[in-house]
Amino acid sequence: MADSIVIENATIFDSTGKEAYGPGTLVIEGDRIKSVGPSSQVSAPRGATVIDGTGRTILPGLIDAHAHVALTDWDFSGDPDRNHPGAVYAYSVARIIEDTLMHGFTTVRDAGGCDWSFKLAVERGLIPGPRMFVANAFISQTGGHGDMRQRHDRSDPCARWHPLMPPPAIADGVPQVRQAAREQLRTGADQIKVMAGGGAASPTDPLDAPQYTVEELSAIVYEATVVRKPVMAHVYVPEGIKNCVEAGVRSIEHGNFLDEESAYLMKENDMYLVPTLSVYELKSKHTVEGGTLQSTIDKINLAKGRAPQSVEIASAVGVNVASGSDVYGPDANKKALELELKAAIMGADKAIISATRTNSNLVGMGNEIGTLEEGKLADIIVVEGNPLDDIAILQDEQKIQVIIQGGKIVKNING
Repeated sequence: MADSIVIENATIFDSTGKEAYGPGTLVIEGDRIKSVGPSSQVSAPRGATVIDGTGRTILPGLIDAHAHVALTDWDFSGDPDRNHPGAVYAYSVARIIEDTLMHGFTTVRDAGGCDWSFKLAVERGLIPGPRMFVANAFISQTGGHGDMRQRHDRSDPCARWHPLMPPPAIADGVPQVRQAAREQLRTGADQIKVMAGGGAASPTDPLDAPQYTVEELSAIVYEATVVRKPVMAHVYVPEGIKNCVEAGVRSIEHGNFLDEESAYLMKENDMYLVPTLSVYELKSKHTVEGGTLQSTIDKINLAKGRAPQSVEIASAVGVNVASGSDVYGPDANKKALELELKAAIMGADKAIISATRTNSNLVGMGNEIGTLEEGKLADIIVVEGNPLDDIAILQDEQKIQVIIQGGKIVKNING
């Protein structure tokens, strides 16, 4: 018989849409959930490892659908060799990856900047970390959100990037973007990340402008689709969102200026909105004195002001609202802030579902993870207290007391 793990007498929130209940018991056999339900109806196998869940809540492992685990500084447009030369960079990324897992995120979808080899290191057990879906480099037009050169800079846009970090693919026109997409797929991308609109961190583009034509976006989507990979698009404004809908993009990242018309188009095409409230909340505290450009601060504040409304519109229309943090560098361990900010708009239960069940469907693993159901992979976290009452506890690493990934205990505080 496969090794069994039992968590008993806990509150269970299974992310299926049912209300939390307890006391409940969950039984793991091998890498799968064997049974889950009220403790009066679920028995523990003899010889099982038993974890007392009294005063704790069992949740599916969290999923961050917009992570940047390989961006080690706030200013990733500068020279990463300066602070993270050579192997220091690799160790810094490894620490972020492990820390992400220790905060309860058993799966992440990286939105650009993480080389495929870091995913391989996790799979080989060289780095403890979440299951990873990587985009490798992001694809951007010249002067777009992926082009980090200042106006006076006429150098190669890829020259400033760390040798272990895939540089942005700056491409213009259908032939070039097609080649850029193929290159990301060749180098192991699980999804393609395209910049379909302006951004806050990029120095020369307006935030509220679409980028790439429908023809260019469609070429990228075609290359991904033929090998059964999705496309995620950074974009804020309705015009850019509509371009992405027409091109067949799978998910809209950020989408802060979403309106009802573009939201209905997204719903009709079963697309996902991945709001990233955390990054605006955190970066709005940055200052010019601290080295942030005033133009960047202005764009961040503009985006922050509209972000909650986009979540409200998407929820009201029935768009699939997923969950991504977009935090990186010194803020990389604050991914769970996203759930608190989203809970203020949607409620704690829906915020948790967005980061579990909805995100599992977005990454194509809805049949395997994202809910606590018999037969699914045992990706589970056990939290001290009840995040439905105080969702902020998910930001406290010490409150994430037990983490089980694929049936293996990777963290057990006081165990």
